[in-house]
Amino acid sequence: MAEVLVKCGVKRQPGYLYFIDKKGNVARVQMARAGKKTSKAQQVLVKCGVKRQKGFLYFLDKKGNVARAKMARGGKRKKR
Repeated sequence: MAEVLVKCGVKRQPGYLYFIDKKGNVARVQMARAGKKTSKAQQVLVKCGVKRQKGFLYFLDKKGNVARAKMARGGKRKKR
């Protein structure tokens, strides 16, 4: 379903949110928890420079690689 664009092999640590930033790099931020203060600063882990195309969802897969999948748009309505 999804195609791997860049093999990064990022190892995930608990308590962090991993994402692809606006520049196409793999970044992480500390997740907010009840009663804890967190910084808004993101930490870039791997500089991939992925160029985004319209209609695709870009994400970090289970193996830590940058992947993309086609977004479902304009499907049929469910009958009641």
